[in-house]
Amino acid sequence: MLNNVMPQRGVFFSLLTSHTDRMVAAANATLRLISGLGNPGLDSTALIDEVNLNETSADALKAELIHLLYESFTTPINRDQIHTLALDLDRVVDSLQSVANSIATHHIADSTAQAREMASLGADACIRLNRAVIALEGRERVPEILKQCQEVDEIEARAVEVMRLAITQLFEKEGDEAAAWHAMKMRGFYFMQEAVLDHCKRAAKTLEEILLENA
Repeated sequence: MLNNVMPQRGVFFSLLTSHTDRMVAAANATLRLISGLGNPGLDSTALIDEVNLNETSADALKAELIHLLYESFTTPINRDQIHTLALDLDRVVDSLQSVANSIATHHIADSTAQAREMASLGADACIRLNRAVIALEGRERVPEILKQCQEVDEIEARAVEVMRLAITQLFEKEGDEAAAWHAMKMRGFYFMQEAVLDHCKRAAKTLEEILLENA
């Protein structure tokens, strides 16, 4: 009973790390999916299922962490901050799931250079969040966490430029009704990809706020 009330501090960090492991796996599957669009050998259904499976697993880890927060008498850092970070990370995974599922629901058969770059940037940002969360348990690793968070911010800024170029190219030329529909469909897809980076940036800011309050 006492172990439930006062769990080892490492349990919280372990759950957060496991959550970001699923996030990275979902991001990598999404990258492989978008990069392979148009390839006859691509098993898009399997990759979409892989993203969904990682999202489901991440949801279970988030639920376990939140339950632990409610049950625990003490937490290694402010419980509200842990809760906020868990929700921020969850939004990243949810947005990756939205991107992957939209491939099927929107019948997106081919990729673009910008979509591939956005997917790559999303995967890079997730890797850096994963590294930052892994380092969160050690106070001596604050500079490393700050570096990873700064890189997430830079990646998100690059993604904004890529999306702006992508949307500009979509509407450079007028076409028939089918071309207009394709442009609108891809515009929505790019915005879903941008949401992944937006949520990564928000999670990085939360990590920075945790460091600031616990300095």
